[in-house]
Amino acid sequence: MVKKDARVDAYIAKAAEFARPILIELRARVHANCPDVVETIKWGMPAFEYLGPFAGMASFKKHAVFMFWKHDLILKDDEKAKEAMGSFGCIKETKDLPTKAQFAKYLKLAMELNENGVKVERKKTRPATPVAMHPEFKAALARDKKAKAGFDGLAPGRQREYVEWIAEAKKDETRARRLEQAIEWLADGKPRNWKYMNC
Repeated sequence: MVKKDARVDAYIAKAAEFARPILIELRARVHANCPDVVETIKWGMPAFEYLGPFAGMASFKKHAVFMFWKHDLILKDDEKAKEAMGSFGCIKETKDLPTKAQFAKYLKLAMELNENGVKVERKKTRPATPVAMHPEFKAALARDKKAKAGFDGLAPGRQREYVEWIAEAKKDETRARRLEQAIEWLADGKPRNWKYMNC
């Protein structure tokens, strides 16, 4: 029996018009080839689980993506994956998808990897070099308690996104615009890239 999550239905309904047929087709292909897959939402996007993390999909303003959790073991060094965060690059229409037969082959391999308990060896990353908070950003946060609380409530990586965004501004007027926007978003409890999280 197909196990669908109403949150995935809602995600598809809110997606851009071009993306809906792509997401519907991807979802149908996953269920057709892996009847025991379980739908969920992870990181604000539809995800599929089969004996552990399996695959996911997302839509953005101008493209959609589909990604295998163990992409490197399934598609290896496929150049398409470098176009976007997904395993098949930027998908702008259903004809950009692999053939149904090729997609089924990839899914079968992904299923076998999970059935056999194969783990992906994650590359160790070096700790990020600290970025100093720009003095104007520090002062703006000190003046706005709500924005400061919003900033303090973010995970370190999300805080870094704001700090880098402000620090990277080359012109004073650009920095001023970014500061104003950052304070507004932080007061609302929004991370820097909140617009892309609810596509």
